[in-house]
Amino acid sequence: MRPLRQAIQIVFEKYRAIFSIGLQNTFVYRWNFLLRSLFGLIPLFGTVFIWRSIFSGSSGEIAGYNFGEMIFYFLIVLLVENLVTPTEDEWQIAAEIREGQLSSLLLKPFDFLAYRSCIFIGSRLLYTAVTLLPVAAVFWWFRQYLQWPTHGITWLYFIPSVLMAGAIQFLLAYALAMLAFWILEISTVVFILYSFEYFLSGRLFPLDAVPGTAGTILRLLPFPYELYFPVAVLMEKVQDSQLWQGLVIQATWVLLCLLLAKGLWRTGLRRYEAVGI
Repeated sequence: MRPLRQAIQIVFEKYRAIFSIGLQNTFVYRWNFLLRSLFGLIPLFGTVFIWRSIFSGSSGEIAGYNFGEMIFYFLIVLLVENLVTPTEDEWQIAAEIREGQLSSLLLKPFDFLAYRSCIFIGSRLLYTAVTLLPVAAVFWWFRQYLQWPTHGITWLYFIPSVLMAGAIQFLLAYALAMLAFWILEISTVVFILYSFEYFLSGRLFPLDAVPGTAGTILRLLPFPYELYFPVAVLMEKVQDSQLWQGLVIQATWVLLCLLLAKGLWRTGLRRYEAVGI
């Protein structure tokens, strides 16, 4: 048992050190990081004004949301985004591949995906800590619209849903970065994917508003499970069989994104030329 315990401790210390690298990397560009975290809150206020104008010309509800629920929806979107959305991870990974920095990392005794995952988690925790006070201030400002779950068990569903949303977003960003093995500049592909994510993840409007067959197809894609679904879980908009079905689909997309990321990594390594070394 002692050798096993020592091996586990070595692995833990190794990835704990990598986790601290994620924190340090975030502090390298601390002013950019601070300004991004603060000014990222501004679009929420524009969203509130837009939806206030939309609701002023309606009968009181849109897609099953009244004005207060709609504002609460975007408040939770803000919260979930701060918790799980990657920040430039795909650019950093692509740069490591393109500039040959990956060569030195391949010589180290750790899995590259685990290495980047630790950096991602470290940076997200720090980002969340920095934005905690501003986000709390925004929630206080709109406190009359807060409608927290009526059932305590909802939080037990919300937490794993948020974790899986973060995993999907990170693994998609990681898989996207793997394209740097084949193409020199991935920016066009990144912006194309982000365009789909922006419109189909629930950032602009609740996806309940998409009716019929289009809505059914949309809920089979990974994008709603990056943001909309955990928000809908917390707002108790999905319950019973819909909730469990959504969690299963979300877990399936985590697995598929993981397989995609690992597959692209293995294939890409076969053609890696260490450009820049």
